[in-house]
Amino acid sequence: MPLDTGLPEAYYLPRGDGVFDATGATESPWDPDAQHGGPPSALLAHVMDAVDPHPGLRLGRITVEFLGVLPRGRVEVQARVARPGRRIRLLEASMRAGGREIALARAWQLAARPEADVPAPAASRSAAVPDVPAHHFFAELGKWGYGESIEWRLPDGVRLGHGEAKVWTRVRLPLVAGEPLRDVDRAVVVADSVNGVGAALPLDAWLFVPPAMTLTLHRYPDGEWVALDARTRLAADGVGSTLGILSDQTGELGTVAQPLFVTPR
Repeated sequence: MPLDTGLPEAYYLPRGDGVFDATGATESPWDPDAQHGGPPSALLAHVMDAVDPHPGLRLGRITVEFLGVLPRGRVEVQARVARPGRRIRLLEASMRAGGREIALARAWQLAARPEADVPAPAASRSAAVPDVPAHHFFAELGKWGYGESIEWRLPDGVRLGHGEAKVWTRVRLPLVAGEPLRDVDRAVVVADSVNGVGAALPLDAWLFVPPAMTLTLHRYPDGEWVALDARTRLAADGVGSTLGILSDQTGELGTVAQPLFVTPR
């Protein structure tokens, strides 16, 4: 269901033939005319899933390259199968706005075979969603669409801005208007937030630019809540990296990694 706070009905409004309007729910904390990287990543995954769909295949890894500022407004997305296969296949997608390419993505889809009976180890890092008030993410930067579109909860004692943190997330909008939010959407929409969750410097004084995001999933979320457990490490020359573990109340889902360019605001 859409938020009752004046936000749009979804992150994207479909206009046909791969064209979508990015709504205010995609708004970045750094620029009101730009998109946060999470919704575009999820939209690219969405259009790749729609290419010659195979119900038995699921997303195993997606890498999204952000080629610059992702403007809000009208975008065009296209996808294709780069390497076909019944058990493993590679897909590619691109996003364009204003006549230029703004993002590229590649995704591996893997066959999920319930009959395989793989002796998987017991799930780890299971936890309950903390019963605490919702957190206003990046509060020092004011209110912004993407931040308001997600419910953020910090476990007791967790504080952001120290390089390591864990936060629980619940996406409260559909990705595409008229379509239900899928389990995989809940993971991809929030994965690009790990550099903010694991921020190692004050966000109102420093700018973190992640030019890419790689998300690897061994399963999809079970339920509405996805936790991000993030850690950032910085070098003195302004290059950094963020690593994150995604989990739900049952246990771990996968990992996310981002390179970072860090500079004073």
